[in-house]
Amino acid sequence: MSQTFRDPQGGGSLIVAWQAKSRSILIVGGGSVAAGRVFNALEADACVTVVAPELCPELEYRASAKQITWHPRKFEDGDLKTADMVLTAIGDAAESRRIADLCHTLRIPVNAADINDLCDFWFMSTHRDHSVQIAVSTNSKAPRLANRIRRQIASALPRGTGLAVDKIGNLRKRIREADSKPENSKRRMTWLTQLCDYWPIEQLAKLDNDNIDLLLDAYVQNHDPQSVHIPNDAMSLSSSSGMPSPVLRGQMEDTPAVMETRKGRLVLVGAGVGDPELLTVRAHNVLKQADIVLADKLIPEPVLDIIKCEIYTARKFPGVATEAQEDLYRRGLEELAKGKCVVRLKQGDPFVYGRGGEEILFFRQHGYEAEVVPGLTSAINGPGLCGIPVTHRGVADQVLVLSGANRNGDLPTVPSYLATRTLVILMAVKRLSQVVELLRDRDFPADLPVAIVERAGCADQRTVRGTLETIVDVVEQAGHNAPGLIVAGHAVNLLSNAAIQDHFLDPTTSGLQSTE
Repeated sequence: MSQTFRDPQGGGSLIVAWQAKSRSILIVGGGSVAAGRVFNALEADACVTVVAPELCPELEYRASAKQITWHPRKFEDGDLKTADMVLTAIGDAAESRRIADLCHTLRIPVNAADINDLCDFWFMSTHRDHSVQIAVSTNSKAPRLANRIRRQIASALPRGTGLAVDKIGNLRKRIREADSKPENSKRRMTWLTQLCDYWPIEQLAKLDNDNIDLLLDAYVQNHDPQSVHIPNDAMSLSSSSGMPSPVLRGQMEDTPAVMETRKGRLVLVGAGVGDPELLTVRAHNVLKQADIVLADKLIPEPVLDIIKCEIYTARKFPGVATEAQEDLYRRGLEELAKGKCVVRLKQGDPFVYGRGGEEILFFRQHGYEAEVVPGLTSAINGPGLCGIPVTHRGVADQVLVLSGANRNGDLPTVPSYLATRTLVILMAVKRLSQVVELLRDRDFPADLPVAIVERAGCADQRTVRGTLETIVDVVEQAGHNAPGLIVAGHAVNLLSNAAIQDHFLDPTTSGLQSTE
C-alpha cells in the first residue's frame, strides 16, 4: 500500500491556546520570573494567586492594585485545592520538585521555572498585537534564540495586523447577527474568506464603522467583496506589498494621465534616536506631507505611529541587505514616477554610517534631487540620553566614531589607545567579543570603562556597564536588545557607575546590582 499521509516527526509539543479566563492560576515565588508569569496570566484574564514571603516591586504594585491575591508566606500543600494550574518560580529545586509531584498526583498542570523535566508545558516567546498572538517554541532547547525568531516574525507582519483582526472580528459578528441561519454558515464563511484573502491587511486595519456598514450591506445584498469600493480619502492607495489596492484600483485607473505627468518629490529624513519628540520640526512637517514613507527596519514604533500615509519597510536582514536596498530604490522610483511625495526615513542621521550619500547619488542618476532633513545621530546623542557625555572637560577632548563593519563586513581599523578619547562604535554589539580583542590589541587597558547603550531615546532604553575585561560576560548575563552601540572611555562613568540601568528589569537580574 503506497503511503499518502505524512509521518509524524516527533519530539515536538502540542501547541494550544489555553482558555484561562476566570481560571485559578497559582504562582509560587515573588521575584522577577514570577512577575513575568503573573503578567502573562493576567493578560489571559486568569484569577491569579501568588504565594511568597516577599514580592519584587512589580508584584507589590499588582498586589496593591488588587490585580492579584497575595499570601505572604511559603507554599502550603492546601494551596493546591482551588488551583487549575501551578507555576513555580523559586530558587529551591527540591521544593519545586515536591510541588510538581503533588500537582502530578492531583492532575494539575504545572510548570517549574528552569527545571524542564518537571514541566507539563513550557512558556513560549510571544508577540501580542491586539487579538493576534504569535508564540515561538524551541521545546526548551534554545529559549534565547526563540526571542530572536519571534522578533523576526513580528517584524515581517504588515502594520496594523492586530487591528485588522479586530475589525474583521467586528464585521464577522455583525454578519452573524444579520444572517444567523445555520444553513447559511457556508455562505458566511466563503464571503469572509474572500474578503480576508483579497484585501491588504493594512487596509483592513483602517476600516471604520462606516466602512464596516458598507461591507455588511455588500454581504446582505450578496455582492462580491471584490466589488466593494471604499472612499479614496479613507485609505492609502497601496499596500506594503507595493501593489495598488484592489479595492481602490478602479479609482486609480480613472486618472492615469495625471499620475504620469507629475514629477515626484524626494525627501531624505533622519529619524533621530527613537523618541518622536526628538524629531526636528521640519521632519514632522515632511512626514505629514508624505504620500509614502520608505522606512528602515529599526525605526522605532513611536516614530512610525505619527505617520498617517503608507509605510514601506526595508527588510534588511543579514545576507540580504543589498537586495532590500534595491527593493527600496525600485519602490521609490515607482512612486516618484507617479508624482508622489516620497520620504526616505533613515535611523539616526542619514549621513552618519547611514548610506544617505549613496541614496542621493542613486536617485540623482534617475533625475530626482533629494531634499535633506538631518536627524540626531545615535553616535553622539545616544550616549548623552543615557547619561554619558562623550566629551567632558579634563577627561575626554575628542570623540572617534566608527562603524562596526566596513563595506566588506570587516571590523574597523582602530588607532592606538589614547586616554583622552571617547570611542563610539556603531552596529557592533553582536561582535562584542571580537571588538574587545581588537581594542586589547591596540593597548586599551583592561579596566577601561565600557558601556553598551541600547535603544537610546526609546521608552525601554538601557545602559549596561562594565570594563573592557568584564563587559562581554555582563552582556551575556543581561542579554541585549537591539539596536545598540559600544562606548569606551573614561567619560563612560562620569555621571554613573551603576552596572546596569533599566527600569524594566528587576535589580537582581543576572546578579547585576544597580545603585540607582
